[in-house]
Parts: sequence; C-alpha cells; structure tokens
Amino acid sequence: MVFKLPKKEVMKSSEIGKQVIKKELSLIPKSPGVYKMLNHKGDILYVGKAKNLPNRLQSYINEKNHIIRTERMLSQTYKLEITTTTNESEALLLEANLIKKHKPKFNILLKDDKSFPSIFISNQDQWPQVTKHRGKKEKEGFYFGPFASGGSANWTIKMLQKIFQIRVCDEATFKNRKRPCILYQIKRCSAPCVGYIEKDEYKKSVDDAIQFVSGKSREIQKKLSVQMEEASEKLEYEKASIFRDRIKSLNIIQSSQRINEANLIDADVIAAYKESGKTCIQVFFYRAKQNWGNQSYFPKHDPDQNLSEVMSSFLMQFYENKNVPKSIIINIDIKDKKLIEDALSQKENISVIITIAKKGSKAKVVALAEKNAKEALNRKIYETNNNKNLFKIIAKKFELKNYINLIEIYDNSHIQGTNSVGAMVTFGEEGFVKKRYRKFDIKTKGAEQDDFAMLKEVLTRRFKRAILETGNFLTLPNLILIDGGKGQYSAAKEVLQEFKLNNLPIIAIAKGKDRNSGNETFFHNGKSFKFERNDPTLFFLQRLRDEAHRFAINSHRLKRAKGIKRSLLDQIIGIGAIRKRSLLNHFGSAKAVESASFDEIKSVEGIEEKVAKKIYNFFHD
Repeated sequence: MVFKLPKKEVMKSSEIGKQVIKKELSLIPKSPGVYKMLNHKGDILYVGKAKNLPNRLQSYINEKNHIIRTERMLSQTYKLEITTTTNESEALLLEANLIKKHKPKFNILLKDDKSFPSIFISNQDQWPQVTKHRGKKEKEGFYFGPFASGGSANWTIKMLQKIFQIRVCDEATFKNRKRPCILYQIKRCSAPCVGYIEKDEYKKSVDDAIQFVSGKSREIQKKLSVQMEEASEKLEYEKASIFRDRIKSLNIIQSSQRINEANLIDADVIAAYKESGKTCIQVFFYRAKQNWGNQSYFPKHDPDQNLSEVMSSFLMQFYENKNVPKSIIINIDIKDKKLIEDALSQKENISVIITIAKKGSKAKVVALAEKNAKEALNRKIYETNNNKNLFKIIAKKFELKNYINLIEIYDNSHIQGTNSVGAMVTFGEEGFVKKRYRKFDIKTKGAEQDDFAMLKEVLTRRFKRAILETGNFLTLPNLILIDGGKGQYSAAKEVLQEFKLNNLPIIAIAKGKDRNSGNETFFHNGKSFKFERNDPTLFFLQRLRDEAHRFAINSHRLKRAKGIKRSLLDQIIGIGAIRKRSLLNHFGSAKAVESASFDEIKSVEGIEEKVAKKIYNFFHD
C-alpha cells in the first residue's frame, strides 16, 4: 500500500510527515509488518517494523518532543508504504533485508559487510582436496567456518597440510602431474597425484583432518601416538618418524591457539563500545572450541542513538545473509532480545540463544571482545582525525578554497598499448573507500598507449555519467589527484572545463629525475609545489598515488591474464565452452594444449579426430 501527501499541501517541519500518517491511519490494517517513509523523490528515508502497524505509526503523531533525528525524518516524509507480515519475527527479518538493500539515511546502517571464508573438504572425490571457499555451499562435502578473514582460513589450511599432508591443488593440476610438486618435498603433501600414498591411507588422513577442524585434536593426537608405536614395533622407522613429526606439529598448534576458557563450541561473541558518538562492534567467531578470528565493524548511526539500539539493529543486519550459530553472547542488554532470538531461530530453523554475559568465563571472553572494540574504535577515531588534519594541510598548501573530505586518485596501466586500463581509487575521512574503486577498459582507438588520451577518456566517462545521471552514480569528490605532470594536469583540466566543473581542483604529482620517490613535484593552478622529504603530507600523497598505481597494475594484470587465456583456445572456430573445459581439464592449461601432439589432443574425451586436427593445425600451421 502507498499513501501520498497531496502536492498542494505545503507545511514545514515534522507536521509534513505527521499529516501523511494521519490521513491514512484508519486504512492501515492492525497487523504486524514493515513501514517505509519516503521523500518527494521516492527515496526511502527510513524502514521500521511493528507488531501492530497503526499503533506504531500513531506514536509518531502523539509524541510531542521527538528527538532531532525523528523530527528531520518526518519533515522530509512525503509518502508512506506498508507491507504486512504474518508475525513480528517475519517483520523483523524483512526490515533487516530492506535496510541492507536500500540503506535508508535515517536507519542504523552496517557498513563494510561481506561474506566470510570457510574451509571445504569434498566427500565426493577419490582424492579429496582442502580449499578455501566463499559464497553458496552448493557442493557436497564438509564446510568449516566462518573464519574472520582469508588469513585465518589460509593459516588453518596450512596447518592441515603440515599435519595431514592433504592436497590443495586443483583438479586439472592434480590429473596432469607426472612428478610430485615442491609441497611434497617440504612435507606439506603426500603426493597422491603420482601414487606415493595408498587410497585408504589418504582417506584416513582426510578423516583425521575433518576431526581436527571439528575440534577433536586430542583424539587425533592419541590416534597418531598409537600409530607411531605400531610402526616402531614393526621396525617401520621412516613411517614412525612421519607420525612423530605430525604429533610435534599438533602440539605446537595446540600451544599457540588462544585459550577458549568458556569452552564455546558454536558461538559468536559480540561486544559493542561507543565513544564520541561513534560505535565499534567486535565479533569473535568460536567454532569447535577454537577461536577462528575476529572482525571489527563501525555501524553508521546518529551520535545520539544509544548502544542498545545500535546492537539490536546490527544483529539483524549482520545475520541477514549469514549462518547463525546456536549461541550469541553479547555485552549489553537489548530491548528486543526475545524477538531477535525468535527471528534468527526462524531463519535458521534451529534454536538460537542470545546471552548477555555478566559473570563467569563467558564474561571474560566478552570483556576481551569489548577491549578489542574499544582499541579499534580509538584507532579509527585517531585515523579519522589525522586524515581531517591532512586534508586541511593540503588545502592550505595548495591554496584550495573548497572543503576537502573526499579525494579521487587516477592512474593508467598498459604494456606497449595492450590491455590498457584506467583506474580510480577514492580516499575519505575514514580511509580508502573500496566500494568507490573503479576500473576503465580503454575503448578509444589509438589511445591505448597515449597517457593523455587515456586519462581524458577515463575522466570523460566518469564525469559524463555523474552529470547525466545525477543521483544514480558516485557523488563528486572535493579534489582530484593525478599521477603525472603538467601534460596530464592540462588534459584533466580540459575535461573538467567541458563539463563546467571548473571549481573542482586538480593536483598532479610527478616524480623527480630517475623517478626518485621523495623528490616529487606537484602541479596545481599554474604553480608547482614541493615538500620536504620527511613531510608527513608528502608521505600521505605518495600513499594515495601508490594505491591508485597498485589498483591500476592489478586491473591490467587481470585483463592481460584473461586475454591470454582467451586468445589461445577461444580463437579456434568450433571450440565451445564444453570442448574448452575438456581440453583444460586434460592438459591443465591452454599453453599445454599448444605443446601437445595430434594424438594427445585426439585422445581427449569429446574431441573428435576432425576437431583435433583443427586444433593442432591452429597452433602449428
């Protein structure tokens, strides 16, 4: 249902929103649901949930002294949209989904949300491999996670290699090995690819690895000890030494793992800390009695919102697209605890318990998480204040009139005009803004190795969309930083003048003779500028330039790798996706296909003699 304020009614402050609600209140059903408040452009300002929609919306009318945030929201409300649900738990889940999807300006927002990696071990392969996995769990096998970061998952995989010597190579590499790789030499793999281990023995190692990640390391240690003694009694000393080395590695891991005093098997420990109107929420992942890492979050909210509100909103948004553990331990009381438990239990079809830890071993774990939240927030506040100071220094140094809180940095990358890419990175008060990074494949013919033409194309495409699609593209920055000298500065200036963005300042950064870092010259508004070699502002600008350079090179390498992979097989007429996959699975790489004989190509499943001849001739004519 959509309710709209007539255009003729003009009023100020919160009465605008109150009138929208008043006019349609009698038509709203007395049921649980979600309401959305929209402005005159149709943008969603706020999403809320209610057990009884009319009662909740009536409170906006009855309340005389709303907090400033609510006053501002009501003053901009022009429309009201209602969605009814069967129960309040369903309304809570829908609210979280809509907030994450639309990011309304008056809701508490969880920023930098991303999926977490897990470890996957297949139960379908004859020789299972251990891999890091992100995304949907579509393959059959064992998934262990979430891990707080890719580094945590990689460390665990490394330990599984070291103790159980399970393979990590992909299928194509595994099937085409003629001799063991270096991982066998450094005792990180048992080389099943070349038959250095029996299938049954390898399966036992995989089963032990699964038990280890499941938290049964003590049982594995006892089992290895028995196997070592049995091998010694049979005078199989080389085999016994392998078990001995595995036991040593296991002991090292057990002693290096952080102690889990609370004996948490399947739990997330979540602690919030607020200071100076900002909040950090720290999440610790405990699975199988092990700490699988932690992650910091900085939800966006009004400074006057209390920590309980922030925590409640965080929990629903955080778990909206993630698996929920059976136990969630938090450091503060929340108003909707029972409702959130019911909603998360409904989502996962398990019983989820939220505990506010106040004493005992769980309180110690929560205190550690809260300490980490406080330290992370202090670092964040310091970095933000430091960045603000650097922005002020830059404005003063280059005599800029406008306020700076967002910088876009541009660079190009190519090799002799091939796979040319332009790159844009963005830096704000809180650091690099990854979601605003963009790469531009150069399309202008003849511009592929002309730095000036490449820069013009990138800036034209970026700002043309910004001008033509206002409200549907990235907001404009306060400053542009370009890797280059006077020529690049002039090229950029020309583009901005074309779009009547003359007031948007540009700074070009050029390295000195012999590309000596530290001797950069900066160009702005017809003047050149220099910094002392140890000036923190110089280091800051170098850091921005280097990040754009890194992103440009990485984008170029990805494009080049994609082009190489495509150029060898995709250019052959009659080789579609299925035949290409068969060739790559058999030979391991497109380069190996090029080196193969006619008979070898013909032996690949799905490659008939006629097609094999075409492939062979393509590479050898």
